[in-house]
Amino acid sequence: MVRNAFTHVRAWVFDLDNTLYPVSARLFDQIEVRMTDYVMQALGVDRARADHLRKHYWHTYGTTLAGLMREHDVDPAPYLDHVHDISLDRLRPDPDLRARIMALPGRKVIYTNGPQIHAERVTEARGLSGIFDAVYGVEHAGFRPKPERAAFETIFAADGLDPARAAMFEDDHRNLLAPHEMGMACVLVGPEHGDRQDHIHHQTDDLSAFLSRLTD
Repeated sequence: MVRNAFTHVRAWVFDLDNTLYPVSARLFDQIEVRMTDYVMQALGVDRARADHLRKHYWHTYGTTLAGLMREHDVDPAPYLDHVHDISLDRLRPDPDLRARIMALPGRKVIYTNGPQIHAERVTEARGLSGIFDAVYGVEHAGFRPKPERAAFETIFAADGLDPARAAMFEDDHRNLLAPHEMGMACVLVGPEHGDRQDHIHHQTDDLSAFLSRLTD
């Protein structure tokens, strides 16, 4: 049973975007456009070049922001404000997901590569406010992004979380490598990533249904 793989877990760490809401909401379509706009403005390049750099920095550094900071000394705060100033009209409350998360034994936290305020807006729109013990944004990791192990270590130390007794839910398989190495139970939320890799312990395209298998 899947439940048996989680009986030791007392801390549940959830990514935000495309994890606590479905990909079909397409929020990242908005975010990516605003990222490209910001790169154009900050670096003085055309849209094609800015779009290339956005993707290149994401692949190379984990986030576009990390690349802009390391290669161009971009101030993260205005960038984060700009790219997350998006419409949440396509999000709907999810009472079932709320109930499933609340039923988990122990501490529940959100850890996102976006800012805390974005996470709070999204959880409110999804009807998930008030059920998490803490919400951590990229600013709490000193703007180091997942998948850097140092970012996870900073957040987990701040939370007092023991990775050996924790689980991580993520839509980006790269962001499960460090948690796997730290001893966490790792769940990929979304499509299968080709051949199952060692750092992906479980996979689901329905978070509520998966969580129900852990508590029902």
